[in-house]
Amino acid sequence: MARTARSIHARKKRRKTLDQAKGYKGTKHTSYKRAKEQVWKSGVYAYEGRKQRKRDFRRLWIQRINAAARQNGLSYSQFMNGVRLAEVDLDRKVLADLAATEPAAFAAVASQAKGALGGQSAE
Repeated sequence: MARTARSIHARKKRRKTLDQAKGYKGTKHTSYKRAKEQVWKSGVYAYEGRKQRKRDFRRLWIQRINAAARQNGLSYSQFMNGVRLAEVDLDRKVLADLAATEPAAFAAVASQAKGALGGQSAE
């Protein structure tokens, strides 16, 4: 069987890796070996970052809801319990947006939550 010439494919593969390594410091953007290591590690960081972003946004939403709830006389946990009891179907992302951009609408939701907490049965 004849030998396969790999030069074109190998060069293309290396060029792709070096193009992905554009902007890296030192030999990481010129040396194929170092670039390959860093591009792989960058992929690991990107994968972890996509998970981290979800955690970060949830923490931010909780902080915003807590601050707005306290302005309306409730703690975060009381507010969320009241929202659940009042069967208000808004998630944390929407509640945080209301808290930041429309305080009057958030105050209305908070008053509903307070009402639901007041009429809570002792089970």
